[in-house]
Amino acid sequence: MSVDDVVAAATAAVPAVGTATDHDRARWLRAVADRLDENAPELVALADEETHLGAPRLSGEVTRTTNQLRLFTEVITEGSYLEAVIDHARPDATPPQPDLRRMLRPLGPVAVFAASNFPFAFSVAGGDTASALAVGCPVVVKAHPAHPELSRRTAAVVQAALADAGAPAGAFGIVEGFDAGPALVQHPAVTAVAFTGSTEGGRALFDLAAGRQTPIPFYGELGSINPVVVFPAADQHRGTELAAGLVASMTLGAGQFCTKPGVVFVPRASSLESALDVPATSPQMLTPAMQAAFDRGVDDLLATPGVELIAGVRGGPLVAAAEAATVIATPELLRTEVFGAVTLLVRYDDASLPVALDSLEGSLTATVHADASDDVSDVVPRLERLAGRVLFDGWPTGVAVTWSQHHGGPFPATTSQFTSVGATAVRRFLRPIAYQNAPDLLLPPALQERNPLGVPRRVDGVLEPESTPVVRA
Repeated sequence: MSVDDVVAAATAAVPAVGTATDHDRARWLRAVADRLDENAPELVALADEETHLGAPRLSGEVTRTTNQLRLFTEVITEGSYLEAVIDHARPDATPPQPDLRRMLRPLGPVAVFAASNFPFAFSVAGGDTASALAVGCPVVVKAHPAHPELSRRTAAVVQAALADAGAPAGAFGIVEGFDAGPALVQHPAVTAVAFTGSTEGGRALFDLAAGRQTPIPFYGELGSINPVVVFPAADQHRGTELAAGLVASMTLGAGQFCTKPGVVFVPRASSLESALDVPATSPQMLTPAMQAAFDRGVDDLLATPGVELIAGVRGGPLVAAAEAATVIATPELLRTEVFGAVTLLVRYDDASLPVALDSLEGSLTATVHADASDDVSDVVPRLERLAGRVLFDGWPTGVAVTWSQHHGGPFPATTSQFTSVGATAVRRFLRPIAYQNAPDLLLPPALQERNPLGVPRRVDGVLEPESTPVVRA
C-alpha cells in the first residue's frame, strides 16, 4: 500500500481509536504482546538472519518489547497520564473564575520510524508504537531497510493481534522505502513523528516537520556521546574493574547502542587506561553502509593530531586517547559520534576537566565513577545540564523500561525534552484541552464530576490520587 493509502486508513480509524476506553486499548496491547511472545522463535530466527545480532540478544529484546507493551497497559489504566485537572467555578473571585477542566487528548495519526540497531524494541512494535497506540493514536510505521523481512512479518503479527482483539482497521499500518519517510513526515494527516536514527537523517526529517504548512512535533532520538567521568580515587581503587566495565559496555552489540560510552575522562596516568584489554574481534555492523561509516569515523578520529590508538586494532573494537588540551582545541572530537565499538579516553587534570566538559553537546546519558573522597560537586551539575540521565558507578548501556525512566537529552541527543522510553513516553502524543463551563454530560469521563473512571485528578488545587469515583453535591 502507498503512504497515502496507509495514512488514509489511519485517519479513518482516529475516532474509534481515540474514543476507545483505556481498558480496550490495554486489551489491544496485551494481545499484541501475547502474539509476539507466541511467535518469538520464528521472529528471532528471522531477525538473526537479517541482523546477525545473535539469538540470545534478540530473544531478550523480544521480551523487552512485550514488557514495554504491558507496561503501557498499566500506564493507561492507572489514569494519571491524562493529567486531569478541575477548577470549580468561583463567581466571587476577582476576576470571577469560570468552571475549568483540563486533560490530555490524543493527537491523531503518528508516524514512527523504526530503528536499525534494535529490530524489536525500537522498531515495528517497539516503544514508540506502543506508547502512541496506548493513548489513542493510530500508528504508521516506516520500516527500516536493515531488516525488511522481519519488519513485514512483525507488522503482520501486530495487525492480526489487533484485529482479533477488536481494534479498528487502520489502527496500525506499515510503509517501506526511502521515499516513504519524507512523504510520511509531510503528509497533512500525520500529527507527530517519532524517530530513532542518525543525527543527519533525523535533522533532515525534523526540518521537514518544522517546514510544513502546519508544523508538527518531531520527537527524534539522534546522536549521543554519553560522556563518562572517572575521578582519581575511583580510578586508583577500581581501575581494573572500571576498564573491564568500559570494554563490556562499549562493545555491547558491536557498539551499536545509542547509550554507548563514547568519551571517557580519566586522570593522567590512569589505572583504568593501563588495565584496558580490548578483544581483537571484528565488529559486526548491521549493514555495509554502517560498516563504511564506522571505518570513516575511526579513520577521521585517528587522523586527528594528538589522538593515539591505545587498545584494540583498526577494523575491530578500539580505544583511542588524547590529552584534554587536544579535545579543548578540537571540540569536534567531543561532538562526533562514531556508531560502533570505539571510545575516546580524555586524560584530564583538575583545571582542564571543567573546560573540556563545557565543550560537550547534549547526550542521552552522563556517568560518574567516584569514591567517597572524590569531590564531584562541580562536575555533577555540569553533567545534569548535558544529559537526560545521570548515572553513578555504572555504565549507560541498558535502558530499564520503568515508570521513572528518562531516555532523552538536550540536542543533538533528542529534538525535544520528552522521553522515548518509560511511562511518560506517552506524553509525546497527547495535547492538553481545557473545557470551560461545559455541561457535565458533554465532558470526557475523566473530567465528569463523579469521576466515573476513578482516575487520579487535581481538584481545586488538591491532588486526589485515589482510584475511586468522587461524588460531589
